[in-house]
Amino acid sequence: MQQQQNQHHSINYLEIPVKDIDKTKTFFNQVFGWEFIDYGPDYSCFVDVGITGGFFASDKSFTSASGSPLIVIYSGHLEESQAKVVEGGGQISQAIFSFPGGRRFHFLDLNGNEYAVWSE
Repeated sequence: MQQQQNQHHSINYLEIPVKDIDKTKTFFNQVFGWEFIDYGPDYSCFVDVGITGGFFASDKSFTSASGSPLIVIYSGHLEESQAKVVEGGGQISQAIFSFPGGRRFHFLDLNGNEYAVWSE
C-alpha cells in the first residue's frame, strides 16, 4: 500500500454507504481495478485510488439529485470505462457528454449510488 502524505486541512478519506459490500468490492475491482482491505464484515477500505476511503454497510444510497456530493473518477479511456460499468452491472444515468475541461458520464453502482467518470 502506498503511503499517503497528510496535508493540513486536506480531504484525505471518504466513507461511502453501500448495501452489499461484497458485490460492491467485486464491481469496483472488475470495472476500475480497485483493491481492498477488509476490516470486519461491515467495512472495507479501498486503497491507491487517488484518495483512501471505505465502504460501510448501510441501507442508504446517494445521488447528486438528493443533494449528495458527486464522486468523480478519472479515466484515460472514457468509452472503455463506460462499457466496463455496464458489463459490471452498473446503470448509465447520463451518457457521455462534454463539459468545460473534458467529457464525462454518470452511473449508478449496484447500490444505487451515483458516480461520474471523466476524461480530457
